[in-house]
Amino acid sequence: MAIRVFLLLLIFLSSSCPTFSIYEDQVGLMDWHQKYIGKVKHAVFHTQKAARKRVVVSTEENVVASLDLRHGEIFWRHVLGPNDVIDEIDIALGKYVISLSSGGSVLRAWNLPDGQMVWESTLLGSNPSKSLLLVPTNLKVGKDNVIFVYGNGFIHAVASIDGEVIWKKELASEGIDVQQLIYPDGSEIIYAVGLLGSSQFDAFQINVKSGELLKHSSMLFPAGFSGELSVVTDDTAVAIDSTGTILVTVGFQDGEISFTKTHVSELIQDFSGVAVVLPSKIPGIFVLKVNKSIFFIKVTNEGKLKIVDELDHATAISDSLSSLEGQQAFALVQNNNDKILLTVKQGNDWTSNLLEETIQMDHQRGLVHKVFINSYVRTDRSYGFRALIVMEDHSLLLLQQGVIVWNREDGLASIMAVTASELPVKKEGDLVSKVEHNLIEWLKGHILKLKGTLMIATADDVAAIQKIRLESSGKSKMTRDRNGFRKLLIVLTRAGKLFALHTGDGRIVWSLLLNSLRKSDTCENPRGISLHQWQDPHHHALDENPSVLVVGRCGLNADSTGVLSIVDTYTGKERSHTGPIHSIAHIIPLPFTDSMEQRLHLLLDANSHAHLYPKTAEALGIFQRELGNIYWYSAETDRGILRGHSVQNKCILEVADDFCFDTRDLWSIVFPSESEKIAATATRSLNEVILFFSPSSSQHCAAYSLLSIPTSSVATVVHTQAKVTADQEVMYKFISKNLLFLATVAPKADGPIGSVMPEESSLVIYLIDTVTGRILHRVTHHGSQGPVHAVFSENWVVYHYFNLRAHRYEMSVIEIYDQARADNKDVLKLVLGTHNLTSPITAYSRPEVSTKSQSYFFSHSVKTIAVTSTAKGITSKQLLIGTIGDQVSLFNSTCVLLFCYTGCLPAFVLALDKRFLDPRRTVNPTQAEKEEGIIPLTDSLPIIPQSYVTHALKVEGLRGIATVPAKLESTTLVFAYGVDLFFTRLAPSKTYDSLTEDFSYALLLITIVALVVAIFVTWVWSEKKELQDKWR
Repeated sequence: MAIRVFLLLLIFLSSSCPTFSIYEDQVGLMDWHQKYIGKVKHAVFHTQKAARKRVVVSTEENVVASLDLRHGEIFWRHVLGPNDVIDEIDIALGKYVISLSSGGSVLRAWNLPDGQMVWESTLLGSNPSKSLLLVPTNLKVGKDNVIFVYGNGFIHAVASIDGEVIWKKELASEGIDVQQLIYPDGSEIIYAVGLLGSSQFDAFQINVKSGELLKHSSMLFPAGFSGELSVVTDDTAVAIDSTGTILVTVGFQDGEISFTKTHVSELIQDFSGVAVVLPSKIPGIFVLKVNKSIFFIKVTNEGKLKIVDELDHATAISDSLSSLEGQQAFALVQNNNDKILLTVKQGNDWTSNLLEETIQMDHQRGLVHKVFINSYVRTDRSYGFRALIVMEDHSLLLLQQGVIVWNREDGLASIMAVTASELPVKKEGDLVSKVEHNLIEWLKGHILKLKGTLMIATADDVAAIQKIRLESSGKSKMTRDRNGFRKLLIVLTRAGKLFALHTGDGRIVWSLLLNSLRKSDTCENPRGISLHQWQDPHHHALDENPSVLVVGRCGLNADSTGVLSIVDTYTGKERSHTGPIHSIAHIIPLPFTDSMEQRLHLLLDANSHAHLYPKTAEALGIFQRELGNIYWYSAETDRGILRGHSVQNKCILEVADDFCFDTRDLWSIVFPSESEKIAATATRSLNEVILFFSPSSSQHCAAYSLLSIPTSSVATVVHTQAKVTADQEVMYKFISKNLLFLATVAPKADGPIGSVMPEESSLVIYLIDTVTGRILHRVTHHGSQGPVHAVFSENWVVYHYFNLRAHRYEMSVIEIYDQARADNKDVLKLVLGTHNLTSPITAYSRPEVSTKSQSYFFSHSVKTIAVTSTAKGITSKQLLIGTIGDQVSLFNSTCVLLFCYTGCLPAFVLALDKRFLDPRRTVNPTQAEKEEGIIPLTDSLPIIPQSYVTHALKVEGLRGIATVPAKLESTTLVFAYGVDLFFTRLAPSKTYDSLTEDFSYALLLITIVALVVAIFVTWVWSEKKELQDKWR
């Protein structure tokens, strides 16, 4: 009887054990997702009383979005893609958002409330030109309201209700650059004005209903124009001449053109330099910039010019707005240290201000770049204005009644580089926050978790469980945790701003707008290049803070001067900055650190000189000792040349520099230009570490890639150098940092998919030793073309391309093995010492390698591929694949994940066993291979929609995926970035080394107590039974 009771109790307890599924209340515990739109280019307000107040914007990330004016939240948005650049937007009929993109080729109408596309029109043309959009308020042709579009040399009249082209007229047949479309309200004529070359002004008069060209007038201006026209009235424009010293007022009333010249010196005393007419849309006024001053100049009815105001501070100017009283108003925003001055003026009365406010502004946001205004009626029936401003750091703010109503950090939509940094170590004496304040709270919490496990929890209980989990996880603390889940993600944006994001919840810990990457007299066009780990203290973790190196350039070309900044990752303060310095063509992080754990970096300039940083005697000594072991490669894709380089002697310069070294070319490979063009390269991560070690197997030569600098500075570990097969054979991996993957395509195939016939296309794959330039392996895929995406890790490379013959995407894998160690399988040789494990390895000896490869069909296109990394390299690898639909597909050594969301091409985040990517797969595997786990060969990778990694979340505009190992070997941290940001923790081989966060300790305690009680009861019953048997 006792045994039966014990077994029943055991069965009950085992059946109530917690599962490993993800419930609704668990979403967001290990991941976070943030939506952005990017730097705003255009904005149109929609504030009708009957509808929700919103502002429609377009951005530099090619996003069309509708934002809530109350909170700044996104109502809806569409990301159009990198090749569909948005030219202009407007609102038609009060219900359609009109967007013009692709150089005036694509016109779309979106439903204003929900963002659904109503119609799309393709406007064809043969002459690339400026794109212009004009939406008249009340103009009908027949029964249709009309939209005017100029693009590709044609002006189109398009019906706003269905997108049908009513008429079109070519204007650029003679090379005329149309710069403005002008439609006077109530007129039957639309005007198009522009320039032919730089010395002729042209004006067209076109009938708005039929598209008939009524008149074409032109007139030469011998001195020539500079810049663009600024149209100030319906029949007057202003331009600057080619010398930048004479203003030209152009009248074109009734098709009669006249020029009136005014020297800038007549308007501005002590004028010197060159004047520039800034783009503006203020009736009767244009804006002139002279040096650092801004002048507002009015054009009188007689055509004379008069300065109405001068501003010395950096100023942003809005377009004109028809205010509620029918007057034209516009806004000026001036920067003054940590404050901005917002002024709203009336177009015809410059002396008085409709609004003047001073707002406190975080100086880390920089200057105001754009401003858009909107009017409203206050509760006291007076008129007010709200301003939407775009800052230098690409953030977006709404100002109203002298305060910042809301702000959006949309600079995070343009992340260029990512690295990870540890959080501070918890020091002794710090208070440890207790999750449960007392025993009663502790018991309540675990009782609730037990109810959730048994699925008897109410809705209130589920909410309480979620709250307890968030509080007890400790994921938002600003100190390190024992599992290494809490870190800082340091990201560099296109605006030149650094952000530190907490991996726990994605919040911004600190931000810094780098002065070295801001426009100045010494650096006119600054731009960030890359981000690298500078100092990552381990032995001095309590004394030194980690820091990062930010590398920038004062221009778009490789020969532009460079700038450097070192930033403390704990505080977000700039430790030091240098520049402008020598040009920076490439950056090579070296695997050496000094006594302060500062990492050495080699910066290559445009003159083939190598500069060592940090510039200290200790760093110089370390570098000189390793001088003969540093190699790198460069690829000239246009010329089809691959070169290998090394460091030579110190530079011979006019001013001696001990930290400058000459470089020399070691080898070169020239690919035949008529048959091959470099399409892609990939190398192993510079931080991939071989964990196994023996004194006899050291790699003396290391090559550092210039074209594949890793985004994460955390070391990736290779755990073992051998693979044991089912028949007990040992295959030694060929693990070399010198190995380069390079793909070339036929020149005709260097275009979009389908632009070439299969017979004319081929994809050639090379594996090249970058120390000697030796080609170790070559394979050709006939009838295939790019784009090629590849990832290289350990001894294998996986790459993705398109097969034209099969009309499908393919993924191929190549594994490289070292044949020189193939004889080291004999135990007798190991005992007698006749093995070759003690032989030194050098890149100069010809390696004996063998390869195994296989190709599979893959049903999705790809944007980017990355590979996971763990602390010891024991856990199976995962390939993180960003699909073209901006989902993250995950292929791993145990599983692959694929995810799809509504409104995109079918794609999922699926789990696919690594055995599906094993090149040793055969159609009929042997019994030994089946025991090893090798499955039969199929022609495609199976897609099994079972496990969702990103849940139902998009990562729009995906550009890159960074992986960071946690201290817990089973777990890796994944950060996907683009227009959106997504972070999660992955466990490729499950969490085999820890309990899950939702593990029910209460259930475990009850189980233990129940087992103890059962043991005691059965012992008592057994003793009684024995006593009864003895009395018989």
